[in-house]
Amino acid sequence: MKVAIHQPQYLPWPGYFNKILQADIFVFLDDVQYKKNEWQNRNRIKSATGEIWLTVPVHYRFGQKINEVEIDNKIFWQKDHLKTISVCYRKAKYFDKFFPYIEKLLSKKYKMLVEVNIESINIILSYLGINKKIVLSSELKVEGEKTKRLVNICKKLGCDIYISGSGAKEYLVVEEFKKNNINVLFQEYTTPEYPQLFGKFIPNLSIIDMIFNVGKEETLRLIGL
Repeated sequence: MKVAIHQPQYLPWPGYFNKILQADIFVFLDDVQYKKNEWQNRNRIKSATGEIWLTVPVHYRFGQKINEVEIDNKIFWQKDHLKTISVCYRKAKYFDKFFPYIEKLLSKKYKMLVEVNIESINIILSYLGINKKIVLSSELKVEGEKTKRLVNICKKLGCDIYISGSGAKEYLVVEEFKKNNINVLFQEYTTPEYPQLFGKFIPNLSIIDMIFNVGKEETLRLIGL
């Protein structure tokens, strides 16, 4: 059985969903340290002037785990994100079909960053018709740091294949998996070029750019279904 493990991100890029597709079980790694200025509270979309960031404002203290980070709701970020997405994609071919899902996502109230991140992923999975077993690492109550933690998650779930992002090749201790009879498969995914608004193609944007421009069926093909 295959497991993939990743920190919950906000409106992730297509490769995130390619990883989910490859796994029998997907684990949100929500109880590890939050990293500022990465992908856990922001992502990029495309506007008439180029790529722009959608950022969820947070109250953050060094050392906090992802599931401990609160959203700064004094800033009206949801209204801003909704308006920005509407302006950027209202002329996209599949805007009318997918935008109601974005409205649903951004109409809810959230206290914790992990809540909106997971909801953003679940809403996209729902639109694409992808059904996978998904669990939170915090619910598994495993111990260990870095590679050891990942191995313990695999063992807890009874999985014998771990799907890792290609970027982990530099630091993942593969031998630790082998000692526990777990094979490691490295994800190899590059976002294919697809039609976008506003000129020259920009790769690795949030998957919502892909969905708005090419729709459900083509997105499923492009992420590897």
